Amino acid sequence: ETFTLKATIKGHSDWITSICIATENPNIIVSSSRDKTALVWEIDLEIDDIPRPKKRLRGHSHFVSDCKLSSDGQFCISSSWDKTLRLWDLNSGKTLQKFIGHKKDVLSVSLSKDNRHIVSGSRDSSVKFWNSIGQCKETFRDNSTSSWINQVNFIPNKKPILLSCDWEGIIKIWDIPSKKVQTKLLGHKGYVSCLTVSPDGSLCASGGKDGIVMLWDLQEGKHLYSLQAGDSIQCLCFSPNRYWLCASTPNEIKIWDLESKEMIDELRVQGNQNPSSKKDLTCLAMSWTLDGSSLLTGYSDGNLRLWSLKKDS
Repeated sequence: ETFTLKATIKGHSDWITSICIATENPNIIVSSSRDKTALVWEIDLEIDDIPRPKKRLRGHSHFVSDCKLSSDGQFCISSSWDKTLRLWDLNSGKTLQKFIGHKKDVLSVSLSKDNRHIVSGSRDSSVKFWNSIGQCKETFRDNSTSSWINQVNFIPNKKPILLSCDWEGIIKIWDIPSKKVQTKLLGHKGYVSCLTVSPDGSLCASGGKDGIVMLWDLQEGKHLYSLQAGDSIQCLCFSPNRYWLCASTPNEIKIWDLESKEMIDELRVQGNQNPSSKKDLTCLAMSWTLDGSSLLTGYSDGNLRLWSLKKDS
């Protein structure tokens, strides 16, 4: 199986920071960017499977760091370095609710599967739980550190889990009722910038400055094995239907088969702004389409790139 770059679509004027696909309406996609906007994309299957920009969400006054879609693709929640979150109605493109409470930049947002709980992580070292009308219900804080929270993940297992990773390189599993750290997953050297959870909620992969992807068993809270990416890791994602993991480094996206631990492919995009520099572009956000046939990627040049997976004939 090989990946081909099927389309490069202009959308943002600065880094793309996140990409999310609606689980019950996979033709709706939202991306966030350092250009201070989020962008709603739509795939019109009567034409082809390429997303096209449909509506720009304006309102944040600083970089938009992350965004998540409701499962039906009608709403999205965004986080920003302007210290707020916003809930958007995607049909009108208007802000329904501002979430005010973090003291510093909000770096990550996660939405529970039932779309009722919103979790955010901030440079103020707190994780906050919100309801959909903008009320902060709980604040989680590990008083032993003042480290930035780089990413949060709310995992809807039978017993819901809250995961966070931080600038000190520690991944934390939080006990939600007590608001205390239940388990610390230790092993990274340097900050951990990204986490991703396997489709069944049993595994987590983490990566950051040390260039090592670590896989963890969330039930047991223990390290399983590591993969060498060779350079700092920007983002990670599991395939929805194969036992594969993708990791982006400054120059390429690496794709591993986790059963064999072999690398399947490396995807590179050359920067064309200045051909003499030959600098590769960096993928900063990615998401598989729900059927696992294509990988949607967001780059440092603000463009969305669609890679399609073809069976080798």
